Amino acid sequence: MKRALVWLVLLVMASSMVGSSGVQPDRPRARDVGIEIGIFSPGKWNAITDVDGVLVGQKTIIRGKDIRTGVTAILPHSGNLFKEKVQGAIFCGNGFGKLAGYTQVKELGTIETPILLTNTLSVPQVADAVVEYMLSLKGNEDVRSVNPVVGETNDGYLNDIRARAVTKYDVFDAIKNAKSGPVEEGSIGAGTGTMCLGWKGGIGTSSRVLPESMGGYTVGVLVQTNFGGILSINGAPVGRELGNFMYAKEQDEGSCMVVVATDAPLTAKDLERLASRALYGLARTGGFGSNGSGDYVIAFSTANIIENSPRDITRNENVVNSDHLSPLFCAVVEATEEAIINSLLKATTVEGFQGTAEAIPIDKVVEICERHGVLNWGPVY
Repeated sequence: MKRALVWLVLLVMASSMVGSSGVQPDRPRARDVGIEIGIFSPGKWNAITDVDGVLVGQKTIIRGKDIRTGVTAILPHSGNLFKEKVQGAIFCGNGFGKLAGYTQVKELGTIETPILLTNTLSVPQVADAVVEYMLSLKGNEDVRSVNPVVGETNDGYLNDIRARAVTKYDVFDAIKNAKSGPVEEGSIGAGTGTMCLGWKGGIGTSSRVLPESMGGYTVGVLVQTNFGGILSINGAPVGRELGNFMYAKEQDEGSCMVVVATDAPLTAKDLERLASRALYGLARTGGFGSNGSGDYVIAFSTANIIENSPRDITRNENVVNSDHLSPLFCAVVEATEEAIINSLLKATTVEGFQGTAEAIPIDKVVEICERHGVLNWGPVY
């Protein structure tokens, strides 16, 4: 508990300065306060960027009292994705959403653009910006078809969503500023105006690295959380004990976007299977796929690049045998669960268009988790 207590002291000190400086405190991630989920170890950054080559860029848009939105870009690699596609898949848990690009990914099993997340009514503008960006790349002068992949959740409580404030320049900024290393979480990018499980939600990320005996592969997850339910952390009934859960207090049914990256060489079919398991991680946090929740998982592998216009009729690939997929399935469940918890813990209180979304009280979360004996478990592998 020593690590958790240190963080709580720092958080209280930082909070005392908010009134005079207007600066939000730097809030901890799950592992900073002893919440260690699952049996596998995270990567260096405990982020989707632990998958080699993956980049993340974000643009936060805050204007006046009404605009609280943004975009988050995930790039499978830094090259020309149209010329060098990655194998990909999309799994739909509940289809109350507007995910652009779904059918072509399902049909061909490839992703050929950066993956963008934003708010519901900005999907058309963001998709158009992605197309413009791809057409502008060197080598794409003769391209006549681009399949932008754009996901969304509805941030209309904190953000004046009808203003459609996201511009193509915001999309360009997010893509061009994408980088490896640590990923900013909480009330940022596409998560600026989102809410989750009764509290302020946002962007969260996590990763898992399998032991060499299980392939040594990395699985990284990034989430945009905006869904309702009954918060559970490592099995502790946090939402119930805080008295903030679906049907006890008013919660929007919302949605959740999950992006999964891996360096494991998987076929599009097995990537779809991997994507489907991410929803088990969402369920472990207390989400249940309510009627109005658009729950989608976009998954891709960086292992086998697909040329846009291959000269050879056939190609040879090494792929993971189906009998050895289970550790990857376990890893994506763990990483998704932790990414969602990170999105909650890192999110700051946001006042916006129709009201305020409060940040989850970390001191109370830690106390509940400690009382239920779910802190400082540590990984097995």
